[in-house]
Amino acid sequence: MPPTSWTALFTSWCIPLDKKKLRLPLGEVTLFGVLGAIMFALQVAMSGLPNIEPVSLLVMVFAVVFGKKCLYPISVFVVMEILFFGIQMWNINYLYVWAILAFAAWMCREMTHPLAWAILAAVFGLLFGALCAPVYLFSGGLAYAVSWWVSGIPYDLLHCGGNFVMALLLFVPLRKLLTDLYARMRNK
Repeated sequence: MPPTSWTALFTSWCIPLDKKKLRLPLGEVTLFGVLGAIMFALQVAMSGLPNIEPVSLLVMVFAVVFGKKCLYPISVFVVMEILFFGIQMWNINYLYVWAILAFAAWMCREMTHPLAWAILAAVFGLLFGALCAPVYLFSGGLAYAVSWWVSGIPYDLLHCGGNFVMALLLFVPLRKLLTDLYARMRNK
């Protein structure tokens, strides 16, 4: 059995929101909808660059600033992906990979140095193919999943590099900006 602190930490993230807390103020509904749409628009705008996208950066910022509520803009993003591109094997992965990154960022929320955030983002980019492979394991078997993952390693390397640079340059200022704006919104 894991230590009590790990159990408490895990359950505090995984327990669904209380029904009373499930009702978001209109300002938060609007904010999370807009942030999810911005994530989608930025990814589409940068789609000409292979696996270089701001989604990983934004998921990390949202997780640190909003905690569990980061799942709202992530969900908006995933739903927009499915509505725009249709249900594909790759966007089924999005149902869980962004939550994994959000959880990792939330666990590291005390980090302050940009290099630490850049390393977390880079590791996620490097592991992205491995994290997506389970869907292909269930749809085509072990050989299919492994071959899909291995053939995508060059793209994972691009994802790793893009995430590193974006997080190094933008994580800290975006975190500060969004924290300040969110605090002002909640204090009104």
